[in-house]
Amino acid sequence: MKDQKMPIATGTSFRAALAFVGMLLAVTSQLSAEAAIEFNRDVRPILSDKCFACHGPDKGKRKGDLRLDIEKEAFAEREGRRAIVAGKLDGSELYKRITHSSKRKKMPPEKSGKTLSQGEIDILRKWIEQGARWQAHWSAIKPVKSDPLPGEGSPVDRFIRSRLEREQKKAAPQADRRTIIRRITFDLTGLPPSPADVDAFVSDKASDGDAAARVIEKLLASEHYGERMAMYWLDLVRYADTNGIHGDNHREHALYRDYVIDSFNENKAFDEFTREQLAGDLLPDASVQARIASGYNRLLMTTREGGAQAKEYLAKYAADRVRNASGVWMASTMGCAECHDHKFDQFTMKDFYSFASFFADIKETAVGTQAATAMPSRAQLRQIAEVDSKALEVRKSLDVQTPELAEAQVLWEKKALPRKTSTAWSALRPVEASSAGGAALKVLDDGSILASGANPDKDVYTLRFEAELRGVTGLRLEVLPDASLPAKGPGRATNGNIVLNEFEVHQGDRKVSWGVVTASHSQDKYGVAGVTDGNQGTGWALLPRVGAESHAVFEASNVLISKDRKTSFTIKLHQNYGGHHTLGRFRLLATDSSPPIRAEDSGGIPVDVVTALQVKSPRRTPEQKGAISRYYRSISPELAAARRELESLASRKKKLEKGSTKVLISTAQKPRMMRVLPRGNWLDDSGQEVKPAVPGFLSQIETKEARATRLDLANWMISRDNPYTARVFVNRLWKLFFGRGIVKSLDDFGSQGSWPTHPALLDWLAIEFMEKGWDIKHMVRLIVSSDTYRQSSLETREDRSLDPYNELFARQGRFRLDAEMVRDNALSISGLLVRTLGGNSVKPYQPGGYWSHLNFPKRSYKNSSGESLYRRGLYTYWCRTFLHPSLLAFDAPTREECTAERVRSNTPQQALVLLNDPIYVEAARVFAQRLLGESGTDVDKGIQWAFREALARSPIPAEAKLLKALHQRHLGEYSGDPESAKGLATVGAKPVAGDLPQAELAAWISITRVILNLHEIITRY
Repeated sequence: MKDQKMPIATGTSFRAALAFVGMLLAVTSQLSAEAAIEFNRDVRPILSDKCFACHGPDKGKRKGDLRLDIEKEAFAEREGRRAIVAGKLDGSELYKRITHSSKRKKMPPEKSGKTLSQGEIDILRKWIEQGARWQAHWSAIKPVKSDPLPGEGSPVDRFIRSRLEREQKKAAPQADRRTIIRRITFDLTGLPPSPADVDAFVSDKASDGDAAARVIEKLLASEHYGERMAMYWLDLVRYADTNGIHGDNHREHALYRDYVIDSFNENKAFDEFTREQLAGDLLPDASVQARIASGYNRLLMTTREGGAQAKEYLAKYAADRVRNASGVWMASTMGCAECHDHKFDQFTMKDFYSFASFFADIKETAVGTQAATAMPSRAQLRQIAEVDSKALEVRKSLDVQTPELAEAQVLWEKKALPRKTSTAWSALRPVEASSAGGAALKVLDDGSILASGANPDKDVYTLRFEAELRGVTGLRLEVLPDASLPAKGPGRATNGNIVLNEFEVHQGDRKVSWGVVTASHSQDKYGVAGVTDGNQGTGWALLPRVGAESHAVFEASNVLISKDRKTSFTIKLHQNYGGHHTLGRFRLLATDSSPPIRAEDSGGIPVDVVTALQVKSPRRTPEQKGAISRYYRSISPELAAARRELESLASRKKKLEKGSTKVLISTAQKPRMMRVLPRGNWLDDSGQEVKPAVPGFLSQIETKEARATRLDLANWMISRDNPYTARVFVNRLWKLFFGRGIVKSLDDFGSQGSWPTHPALLDWLAIEFMEKGWDIKHMVRLIVSSDTYRQSSLETREDRSLDPYNELFARQGRFRLDAEMVRDNALSISGLLVRTLGGNSVKPYQPGGYWSHLNFPKRSYKNSSGESLYRRGLYTYWCRTFLHPSLLAFDAPTREECTAERVRSNTPQQALVLLNDPIYVEAARVFAQRLLGESGTDVDKGIQWAFREALARSPIPAEAKLLKALHQRHLGEYSGDPESAKGLATVGAKPVAGDLPQAELAAWISITRVILNLHEIITRY
C-alpha cells in the first residue's frame, strides 16, 4: 500500500463556527417534520440547563415548590394548574411561561441569565404534543444488552454502521497499514513501532483484520501495555509524588504505580482491581499487592501546615474521597452535594456524607507527615514468588512416599505412645465469640473456630464458655492448620505463623492465675511462658512449624468453680505482634482431671494423632491414617533436611516481606463519627449523624444490622445492580482509542453531561464487560480489532460540515499524543529510551530555579543521573504545585483532582519545548549520532534513514529538498563557528562519540531537531 499522506494540521480558529454549525445541524435534524422527540436525548438537557437550578433537586434554591426533574412532580396539579399536560399545550403551564410575552412572567427569568432558543422551545412544544413521554435518566437505569443488527463485521461495527445508515452516511475507508500499526502501537503501548515492525505488518499477506489481530495480541502481551494504561488510571486517581497542600512535600507512593502497571499487564479483572483499591486491606488474608492497592485511599492531597485545624482537614479529606471515588467509578458529580443538595442530579447532602462515611475508618494523620509502611518492592515480590515456588517443591517432596519412609513410620508408631495420658479433654464450643478487629469467627462442627473476613494487623479475640464440667483444672489451646489460611496456617500472616501475646481467663471478676504452662512446640525466643507473664511484648509463636497442629496446655493454680454443673468463664486471646500474626483456626478444650496436666503427656503429639494411634492399624479411617502420616513427616529424621530447607525459605520470605520501599497504605481503625455538615461548614456539628450508605436513588447495600464497610462499597461498585461502573469504564476505553467517548462528558454521566451518541452500543459494551468477567484486555481487543477502529482519520469537507466532532464515528480520531508519550516517542526514536519497568520516580532535566518558590522547606531540584534520565514519562516525579514544565506544556494535569480527560491545547510553548528542552535536544543529538553511523556523510541517505526511523516512511521530495538545504546551510554556519557546534553537540549527559566531526554532527542535529518537532511526530492518526 502507498503511505497515507498526512494532512496539514488546521488551527483552532474555526472552533466557535464549527460548534455553531454542529448545534444548528443537531437541532435541524431533531426537528425534521416527523422526528420523534426523546426525553433523555432532547428534553432533559434543556430542562437541566435552563430550569433545574430553580426547579430541580436542590430544595434550598427551589422556586414555587415545583420540580421538573421528577415525573410525578412535573405532572402534578398545583392550585388547579399543571406544569405539563401530555398532548395539551394550552393546559401546560411550562409551555405558556416559556412563550409568554411578559418579561415578568416569562421563564427562565431574565435575572437567571438563561434564555431558551427558538429551537429549544420547538423541542419542548413537540415533546408535549407527542405525549410528553418521560424517561428516568439513562445513566441511572441498568444497561440492557440489545443485539446488534444482523450483518457482517463485529458487533461494534454493526452498531456503528446502523447509526450511519440511519444518517445516510458512509464510513471512511480503511487507513493504510503504516498508519494502522502506528495507531495500534501508540494506543496500546504509548510507544512507536520499530521500522522492522512496520515493514513486517505492511508486507503481511493476510487480510487487514487478521494481520492486525496478530499485532494486537503481541502488544497486549507487552509489558509496556500496562504502562500505557496506567497513564490513564493515574490521572483518574490523582497519583502524585507530593502532598499538594502547603509545602507540597514528598510522599512515598511508587509501589502503588507499580501495582497499577502490573494489574493491567496481568489483565487483573476490573472487579478485583476495584476491590483491592477501595478495600484491599479488608480482604480476607489480604495479599501484599492488595495492601499496596489500598493505598488508593491515601492518594489525596494532605497538609503538614503548622496551625492547620485537624477537624477541618479531616472534613476536606472526606470530601476529596467522595469526589474521587464517585468520579472514578461512577463519572458522577456527587461532590456538588457537599454544601447543598445537587442542583441538577438526585444526589442529596445526606448522600454525600453517607458516602464519605465509608472512608471514616481509614487511619491517617489529619495534619502532619503521613506514616508510610515498608512493603516489598517489585524485585522483592519476584523473589518472594521464587521462594514460594521453591517451598512448594519442597513440600511436594515431603509428600512423596518411599518404602524406607513407610518402614520408619511403622517402627515409630510402635514407640510413639509409651504410656497413656491420664488427662481427659472435652472440646469447648463458645457461647459468644468476637474479634476486636472485625474478623468473622465461625465455630466449625468439631468445635474449632475459623477466622475469616477482615484481617487486622493486630487483634483480640473474646470467647465466653459454659463447660459442662464440675470445675476446670486445665485448658488446652490447639492451633490447627486449614486450607483456607496462608501456608495452611494456623495463623493469618502470610507465612502461616501466629504470635499469641497473652492468654487471659476471667471467671466473673476473678482473673485466673496459672501454674505450669507447657506446649508441644515453640519458636526460638517465643516460648509459651510468654503468654501468661503479663507482658504484651512477649508471646508464643511456632516457626518453622506451620501448616501443622501445635498445642499449649495451661494448668490452673486454682480450680475454676462450677455452678449448676457448669463452669462459666471468658477467655481473651491478645495478639498484638502485628503483621496479621493472629490465630486463623484454633480449638479450646478443658479438663477436670487432677494435675499434673502437661502438653508433654502425649509426647507433644497432637490429640487427633494420639486418638488415631490408639486405634489398631487395620481399623483406622483414611482420615486417621492421613493424620498420622502428616505428623510423622513433620518429625521424621529422614525428612529433616527438607524441613530445614523449608525453615530457611520461610525465614528468607519473612525478611523479603518486611520490604525496603515505603508506601502509604490503608489501615482500618474504629470509624470516626460522620455527620452532615450544613453548608459544608466543618465547625457546624448540628447536622444529622450518618452511617455508610450509597445514594438513595440507587440500589442499596444490604448488611442487615452491621455497619457497611469499604469492602461493601467496592462490591456494590462492581455489582450488576450498579448502572454506572461498567458503562463508565468502557466509555473511557472507547475514548482512548477514538479520541472521544460514546458519552463525550467522561466525567459527568448526570443531567449536565452528554447524551450517548450510540446508547445501544454503550450498553452492549458494558454488559459484555461484566459477562466476560470484567476482562479489560477482552474489551480492548474487541474495540481495536473492529473495522471502525481501522478507519482512516482523514476528514472530508463533508465531515467538517456535517459531523465536525465525529459523533457518528464515521472516521477515526486524530489527536496529539499525551505529554508523557511525546517525550517517550522522541527518546524511542533517538535510541535513548530506557524501557525498565516500575520503580521510583525520576527527575529529568528541569530549568534551574523552577522550584525556587517551593517552600516549607525550601528545596532544590537535582536531576537524576545515568539511565534514570531516560525513563518513560510515566515515571517523572509528579510535583503537584510545580509540575515538570515539559509535562505542563503538553497539558498533563497536576492531579489535584480526578482527571477523566486531559485538555488538548496547541500553543507556541510546545514547539519551544520540543526545540529547547535539553532532553529533546539530547534526543536529537543522539539520533544524529546514530544517523551518521548508519549513513556517513551521504545527506540524501541520511534524510531517508531519519524519516524511516522516526516515521516509518520516506520523505516526500519537498521535505527532502528542504532538509537538504537546511543541512548545507547549517554545516556552513557550524564549520565557521566551532564553539557553537561544540555547544550543540555536547548537550545532555549521554557521552558524545569522540570520532565525529562536530560541525557535521551539529548540522545533522539541526535536521533531527526539525524532524522531532514535526506535527506528525507528536500526533496519533
